Amino acid sequence: MDLLAKQTYQEYLEKNKFYRKFGYDIEAERNFILDKAKPLSGDILEVGTGKGSFTVILAKRGYNFVSVDASYDQQKIGYLKLKHLSLDNQVIFKIENAENLSFKDKSFSTVISVNMIHHLDDPLKVVNEFTRVLKSKGKILLADFTKEGLEVINKIHLQRGNRHRTERIDFSELEKYFSQKGFKLERYRDKFQKILLACH
Repeated sequence: MDLLAKQTYQEYLEKNKFYRKFGYDIEAERNFILDKAKPLSGDILEVGTGKGSFTVILAKRGYNFVSVDASYDQQKIGYLKLKHLSLDNQVIFKIENAENLSFKDKSFSTVISVNMIHHLDDPLKVVNEFTRVLKSKGKILLADFTKEGLEVINKIHLQRGNRHRTERIDFSELEKYFSQKGFKLERYRDKFQKILLACH
């Protein structure tokens, strides 16, 4: 397991090195997102572990949290990265459907989802689950690619012989949803990422 964890983390470092050739630094972008979300407190839920890029950043910053994803194979990669860094005890991993989370109402103080929205057929249905499991006075952080970000990610995937599945990313619909629910909104962006922070 230790050898596999080391190999997985090394592959992550090589991936980031490859991405930087296109001007996209995975860790720098994740740190930018996390800095805009601070302060974080209470029970934290990450929705969309993926291969654990943001999971690693959260754990490195010392947070303990729950991370969920629909794919066991993807999530295992995230777990192995944390295992190599001896941070795996900070995260509880669960396989979950984001449209129907198993958690009780008002379970978390913070809900975070990074670069997942563009994969969703029905983002509003998923975001509705985020608000359901959010405690009073909690915050929801949504981050996803800008137009420029998606263009770069698509180029990277094409270079590797893959296609990057994307649905439309319409944050204006999400902003309208949160406003109707009484959330205060903050918006941030850099070249590659846009962030919507919704606070009670």
